[in-house]
Amino acid sequence: MAQKIVVDPITRIEGHLRIEAVVENGKITDAWSSSTMFRGVEKILQGRDPRDAWYFTQRFCGVCTTVHSIASIRAVENALNIKIPFNAEMIRNLIIGIQLVQDHVIHFYHLHALDWVDIVSALKADPKKTAALQQSISPWKYSSESYFKGVQDKVAAFAKTGRLGPFGNAYWGHPAYKLPPEANLMAVAHYLEALNLQKEIIKVHAILGSKNPHPQTFLVGGMSIPVDPTSQNALNADKIAMINKYFAMAKEFVEQVYIPDVLAVAPFYLEWAKIGTGHKNYLSYGEFPEGQNGFPNDLWFPSGVILNGDLSKVLPVAQEKITEYVTHSWYEYTGGDDKAKHPYEGELIWKYTGPKPPYEYLETDKKYSWVKAPRYDDKAMEVGPLSRMLVGYAKGHKEIKETVDAVLKKLGVGPEVLFSTLGRTAARAIETLIVVNRLPKWVDMLVANIKTGDLSIHNGEKWDPEHWPQSAKGYGWHEAPRGALGHWIVVEDKKIKNYQAVVPSTWNASPRDAKGIRGQYEESLIGTPIADPKKPLEILRTIHSFDPCLACAVHVYDEKGELQSKVKVL
Repeated sequence: MAQKIVVDPITRIEGHLRIEAVVENGKITDAWSSSTMFRGVEKILQGRDPRDAWYFTQRFCGVCTTVHSIASIRAVENALNIKIPFNAEMIRNLIIGIQLVQDHVIHFYHLHALDWVDIVSALKADPKKTAALQQSISPWKYSSESYFKGVQDKVAAFAKTGRLGPFGNAYWGHPAYKLPPEANLMAVAHYLEALNLQKEIIKVHAILGSKNPHPQTFLVGGMSIPVDPTSQNALNADKIAMINKYFAMAKEFVEQVYIPDVLAVAPFYLEWAKIGTGHKNYLSYGEFPEGQNGFPNDLWFPSGVILNGDLSKVLPVAQEKITEYVTHSWYEYTGGDDKAKHPYEGELIWKYTGPKPPYEYLETDKKYSWVKAPRYDDKAMEVGPLSRMLVGYAKGHKEIKETVDAVLKKLGVGPEVLFSTLGRTAARAIETLIVVNRLPKWVDMLVANIKTGDLSIHNGEKWDPEHWPQSAKGYGWHEAPRGALGHWIVVEDKKIKNYQAVVPSTWNASPRDAKGIRGQYEESLIGTPIADPKKPLEILRTIHSFDPCLACAVHVYDEKGELQSKVKVL
């Protein structure tokens, strides 16, 4: 007998996401993804100076600030045909590279691991056996029996308070958990260690970007951080040494903790290599320019489109094929909601037509989400680490292919397992390893260029609006940790006429389009087994594998500028 279940809100994500699903004979037969927030920052940008856009777009999200900076900057540079200096390109690589590493570590341990790790079970573990397990998978320095006993005691004391915080809203004891107590205790220890690591390694942003979140040194035409090996007030040898120290710290953790943990946990959940597939259409814009020609040329991570899981063919990305539907979104389009619009012509005419809260179910046969439905050549796509690794693998990217093959060999499986929830989680770990090993290379490239005497970090030839054309339009792409991020800008009379952002979670969390084609979240849930409809842990596993950021996909905004709420912190 069919039963409709609702998970609202999905926790351990940024923003507000609701999933409704139909469960029949123990499996999901249909699903709907809905964001219950509205984003209107694009409206705020209209009429403003394009050079300021990046500072506003950071506010799409309180987490993904760096990624919207770089996408916005690139959009303006594309519109005005600005080529930035090589030093600026390398500094940008370092900033976005360490952001990716930190973000992936946070996601695995603090947002996704609890879908596989039973915290309560860790209290029953034998610390001696946990130490032996740790020592068998890596030479990580924190591996003694006394260390794990201390972690266990800390968690037990925390549990006794009854105030479990991030551990409180979970399905402990669920039959879908399969790790032995000792593996759970090891994972809990690494959860706590990752909390410390992530706050340390992101200090690179303080050095190169002045702060995190909301870095301050991006600039249309390059960067504003000076480069001078003889100045204490610039990026010099001492600061580069400090950056390398944080990169080494990140590398040690990724190689000795993150990757071994994924390889240790995965064998217990190999059935998830056949769950969570979705449409098998993958999109990557490519990232990390390494040549003198600048973005989007000479990209280390290649761009491409894969359709129907066919790894023998990677198509080039054509930006004119990107459109957005609002057929099932709470917006209206001039000319009708059944036609998709390219971002240059995109509109943000909001009109909520859903049920009045509180409600039991959404009207899923009508409009049911604040997220639009992006399509590439009228096809629903997946974006994110899995897309990047698949495109790179299919195009023969050396580091990607070698690392993916090594992981597949270790697990004793073939490439087909990548099209899954487990594959998505593994791809994120693989990407983290590849990028953390590339970071020192970009430092070396930057230092080598500085040694030639080139200290330039900004191209100001077109900084003055007097050098701009009367009208221009451009797009900026960036492979954010969560996937393909695009900003499109239309400039007229030196001001922003239209601005549209199509973000990773818009691609993945989209509702149905005019043809009734599900978004990637929705499609990936079809066929998912549900052991207990009252505790749908399995839904969380697949949705969390995408690392949703609904604050980026939508955003709260009162067009009148009126106070909506007041919070008092005691």
